[in-house]
Amino acid sequence: MIKSLHIVSFNVPYPPDYGGVIDVFYKIKALKECGVNVILHCYKYGRKDALELKNICSEIYYYKRKKLASSALKKLPFIVATRNSELLLKRLQNDNLPILFEGLHTTFWLEELCKTNRKIFVRAHNVEHQYYRGLAKVESNVLKKMFFKSESRKLYKYESTLRNASKIFSISQNDHQHFNLKYGNSILISAFHPYQKIDIKEGKGNYVLFHGDLSVSDNIKSAIFLIENIFNNINIPFIIAGKNPDIKIVKAIKCIKNNNVQLISNPVHNKMNELISNAHINLLYSFQSSGIKLKLINSLYCGRHCIVNNNIIKNTGLEELCYISNNVENLKKQVLNLFNISFNNNDIAHRKAILSDKFDVKANALKLCDLIF
Repeated sequence: MIKSLHIVSFNVPYPPDYGGVIDVFYKIKALKECGVNVILHCYKYGRKDALELKNICSEIYYYKRKKLASSALKKLPFIVATRNSELLLKRLQNDNLPILFEGLHTTFWLEELCKTNRKIFVRAHNVEHQYYRGLAKVESNVLKKMFFKSESRKLYKYESTLRNASKIFSISQNDHQHFNLKYGNSILISAFHPYQKIDIKEGKGNYVLFHGDLSVSDNIKSAIFLIENIFNNINIPFIIAGKNPDIKIVKAIKCIKNNNVQLISNPVHNKMNELISNAHINLLYSFQSSGIKLKLINSLYCGRHCIVNNNIIKNTGLEELCYISNNVENLKKQVLNLFNISFNNNDIAHRKAILSDKFDVKANALKLCDLIF
């Protein structure tokens, strides 16, 4: 019997170059390899139609996201109210196949569709009201800060719609505990990613790397924190790499007395993987705790030593694979110490054992199939 599934995505999941769409794209790919026909519905948000998705989806439909200023004044969260296509509802009502909504963002029609006896699932990428509260804390722009605070309050009230889902597929242990305590219908399914096996170089690299979307407030704040507090007076080369670097990062680099900090703007996918792989230390720092950072998985599958803080690692099950530091003094000591320690075969074997147990893509896809069909 052919298994078919509607997936409603908050954005076009190609190219898979940031956290949320990485999970969506590689989930679809893994389901396809398990024999599932995926009917993909995408809200378009700053992305074009992607012909590449035809290789892993049986059907693809695109919907315009209605980003009207008036949507911010509604009771519904902006990220939900702007994804309310009636054409999507009609298409979903044409059959009785199971539905997977990607993110709370896409659940505008959840209650309406639950009026029939139908299997409907939600992939929770974050506890969204906590995520937006975190965005508000690190945002310096007053209007954006107000928007994030308002959105957080709306998302807190709206989240209860998830009790209508057959199951919530939580991406992290923290999120799973939150949703299961409130609604009793959560299952932990760890993040989907591109890696079939570990590919880590032994030995030593000659720089420390911080990477991410450098237009995002949390990454901007983290990059500047590391520049000004860790690498301002040590001579270890530090590379900051990512999309659309904010001018504040550029200014912070110019202001320090050392010339050991290098900014690499908008590296292509292969270049970023090369940077992660060749670094001696991947340094992941965040002022915001949410979900699971996909860049952590990237760094653990491809990179050598990883130094993180609690906001990156807490309750991921990956704590033993990283060096954890939460203050400037310890962070600086760990960088100086690890920079002289080679990454060896034993380190790689330990990494492989932990990751294959918790983040096996095929095993997670089969688990999804068992739960959905």
